[in-house]
Amino acid sequence: MTQPPAVSALRQEIRQLIRKRRRALSSEQQAHFAQQAAARMMAYPPVVMARTVALFLSFDGELDTQPLIEQLWRAGKKVYLPVLHPFSEGNLLFLHYHPRSELVVNRLKITEPKLDVRDVLPLAKLDVLITPLVAFDEQGQRLGMGGGFYDRTLQNWQQYGLHPVGYAHDCQGVETLPVEKWDIPLPAVVTPSKVWEWA
Repeated sequence: MTQPPAVSALRQEIRQLIRKRRRALSSEQQAHFAQQAAARMMAYPPVVMARTVALFLSFDGELDTQPLIEQLWRAGKKVYLPVLHPFSEGNLLFLHYHPRSELVVNRLKITEPKLDVRDVLPLAKLDVLITPLVAFDEQGQRLGMGGGFYDRTLQNWQQYGLHPVGYAHDCQGVETLPVEKWDIPLPAVVTPSKVWEWA
């Protein structure tokens, strides 16, 4: 994924700025925003209707997903987490996650469930995919960490009957992001204060 140096540098700058904003939130703010966002996500119609929901374990100041995970379990939803694909470089698998799941730290220093093929769910069977992001803009464009994992996962999301939605702090929103041809826009982003939706 090569790109003009100016665009690449600008995207990197935005990543650094937003991650700094995110990390500046106090633990009280983080806890408060996590509860607000979880309530908003639980009321979001695709999640209300869903049986299977994939999301992520928070990292580096991301919106804490633990309150949401617990609410999804209480509502009887099956929860799935991303795992780095063991032999398809740059791709993700989604594994069933429950209170007794064994967790390990992957090569990117991110916690994920221990790989067990019996726990893998194909994308076509996922109802909702809640994605992490570094920044999002007013048109629904998403900027990730730069590894392209979610852009690859979301490439043909419409054909799977899957509903992707971003999950982020309000401070991660920007007016416009510099876009690359491989970027996959999101139909919705949920923040503590709002549900952003794009047709």
